[in-house]
Amino acid sequence: MKNTALISVHENLGAKILPFAGYNMPILYEGVNAEHETVRNGVGVFDVSHMGEFFLKGPKALDLIQKVTSNDASTLIVGKAQYSCLPNNEGGIVDDLIVYKMADEEYMLIVNASNIDKDWDWISSHNDLGVTMENRSEEYSLLAIQGPKAVEAMQSLSSIDLSAIAYYHFIVGDFAGFNNVIISATGYTGSGGFEIYCKNEQVEAIWNKVFEAGATFDIKPIGLAARDTLRLEMGFCLYGNDINDTTSPLEAGLGWITKFTKEFTNSENLKKQKENGVARKLIAFEMQERSVPRHDYEIVDSQGNVIGIVTSGTMSPSMNVGIGLGYVPTSFSALDSDIYIRIRKNDVPAKVVKLPFYKK
Repeated sequence: MKNTALISVHENLGAKILPFAGYNMPILYEGVNAEHETVRNGVGVFDVSHMGEFFLKGPKALDLIQKVTSNDASTLIVGKAQYSCLPNNEGGIVDDLIVYKMADEEYMLIVNASNIDKDWDWISSHNDLGVTMENRSEEYSLLAIQGPKAVEAMQSLSSIDLSAIAYYHFIVGDFAGFNNVIISATGYTGSGGFEIYCKNEQVEAIWNKVFEAGATFDIKPIGLAARDTLRLEMGFCLYGNDINDTTSPLEAGLGWITKFTKEFTNSENLKKQKENGVARKLIAFEMQERSVPRHDYEIVDSQGNVIGIVTSGTMSPSMNVGIGLGYVPTSFSALDSDIYIRIRKNDVPAKVVKLPFYKK
């Protein structure tokens, strides 16, 4: 197992540390519900330094990104980021990622920790364009400072107007006494805030200054368990759960990042899938009785026939109701459709709902 540069900090804070995506990661500190509440209503800090950072440079960098990603990166301007995915040849997804345009011929790709090697090999295998590729995942740390009070709590640490960084935009500048820090607003919680990309040797000093600046705002460290409940309340997909090598972006409701204005890996087949319609869809559902759906629970119809599987599920801390995502045949995907979740041999009623679950 690898460690982030902040492992000793988490240990000293009494975090529960468990293996996740090849790293020893802080899963929780004081408890999922309390940490979840902190991010929804105040400000909390996640160490997500396990994520991968690839840098692509050169006159053909955009061409390579266009070839391997589903979204249209030609619309990016310097300072803007884009959510996208890497389709495979079989109709599934190699990974989902964020593409940052750093300069006219330079891009940064943020990939999931569990897929760093897989993604690197995949993109490299398509790089017949002479693009310079650098995997700098081991050099960078990443802090996600999330919550409605994040900007106000952190403004004293930067000369940049943090409130001016729009969603899915970023600025490279000063933060907590360091220059050339990437400050972005691509949060995974739905409660506002931003992310700090810095070098490993800088992150502990930045962490300490973040907590000093945020002390009067009751800032707290937040573990990955609360990150999962926060993202699920927003209906954000988690790779390995809701999307994987066998799920098409169109089945997963990611048609909005699948642009047929260009050719990309397997785009012809995905275009046909869009034209013909998909046989199954990723749905969001709420339990109609007090119970908690979990990953891999069966979804059944009123006759008890298995029609799908829960990909993500939890008891929503914000709403106090069981919520989940799962794949079902398209005929069961309409809003307000009645389905059932098989929980310990009981078929518990649920209803298909619109995302996000949590509305501010």
